[in-house]
Amino acid sequence: MINGEKNIQKPIRWAMVGGGRGSQIGYIHRSAALRDHNFQLAAGAFDINPERGKGFGIHLHVEPDRCYPDYKKLFEEEAKREDGIQAVSIATPNGTHYEICKAALHADLHVVCEKPLCFTTEEAKELETLGKKKNRVVGVTYGYAGHQAIEQARQMIANGDLGDIRIVNMQFAHGFHSEAVEAENASTKWRVDPKIVGPSYVLGDLGTHPLYLSEVMLPDMKIEKLMCTRQSFVKSRAPLEDNAYTIMEYDNGAVGTVWSSAVNAGSMHGQKIRVIGSKASIEWWDEQPNQLRYEIQGKPVQILERGMDYLYPEALADDRISGGHPEGLFEAWSNLYTRFAIAMDAADHGGESNHFWYPGIEAGVKGVRWVENCVRSADNGAVWVDYQ
Repeated sequence: MINGEKNIQKPIRWAMVGGGRGSQIGYIHRSAALRDHNFQLAAGAFDINPERGKGFGIHLHVEPDRCYPDYKKLFEEEAKREDGIQAVSIATPNGTHYEICKAALHADLHVVCEKPLCFTTEEAKELETLGKKKNRVVGVTYGYAGHQAIEQARQMIANGDLGDIRIVNMQFAHGFHSEAVEAENASTKWRVDPKIVGPSYVLGDLGTHPLYLSEVMLPDMKIEKLMCTRQSFVKSRAPLEDNAYTIMEYDNGAVGTVWSSAVNAGSMHGQKIRVIGSKASIEWWDEQPNQLRYEIQGKPVQILERGMDYLYPEALADDRISGGHPEGLFEAWSNLYTRFAIAMDAADHGGESNHFWYPGIEAGVKGVRWVENCVRSADNGAVWVDYQ
């Protein structure tokens, strides 16, 4: 159980690029990183507008001279300090991730990056190689994976509770962009601009989340081929899709689907994953994240609640407030930032962190690769393609 005791000897000196005032995700990063005293917010380049970013940083109790106008100045000046930063989180629009992540690694910094890492598998592999060469941790914020029920699902599958895995149904399908809201909303506008987000919208922005959940739950299953079709129901978003269906075949004979959509009118969030085995099925829905539905063929449905003694020990290790109390997104992100911190500290002290999983550079590479294959299939007429 997580109770706030220190996981590492000293908090990691940490900065943010982006995540300033008005950011959809900046506060979640800060809340998650600072919750367990694993990180100390020491510096930042919080906004594309330097003065606005400095003012915001000061309101976060960052010293004025450590609120920088851009990431280049941040990395350059912090490298000169004895108490300079050791890690940075990147919470900027997608098109900037690759260059900032690469610069951070060259500056010998650990990185936590919003997904996608970049737009091509070639770029992602370059970052992976650089990270390993520098012995730096690159974490990717697939934040939903930090929920306790995801670890429980992983252990149930590994233990054979479901039998042989046959089907994996995934979706992330909300309805908030069922109209052209980007015309009035700047934080949505860049998400549908190919120059900023690359070759896809909902495949990369939404679909990769449940895909990563499946990778946590089913680490040994590999995609062999897939077929994808994508649509732009709000025509002004073309060539980017606001809806897509992907069908996959795995190396063990199982099949999977991912529905990625921002036009599922009426849906609040709509992220679900259902894993179906020969004996039983499990289902998790992020709008009810404290529960895991467990269905054994021929028996009544069971609802497994987080924090209860009947869960696997690995799942209970992520517990923060015991059973009966609801945990949410902040706790899930905090669990991931705790894992990032332990991995970073181990790298700094010559140790290994292979005894536990976290969404690292390999997860980032896989996400980019999946989107690339989906786009290739869809743009060639929704044909089956071998997974490259």
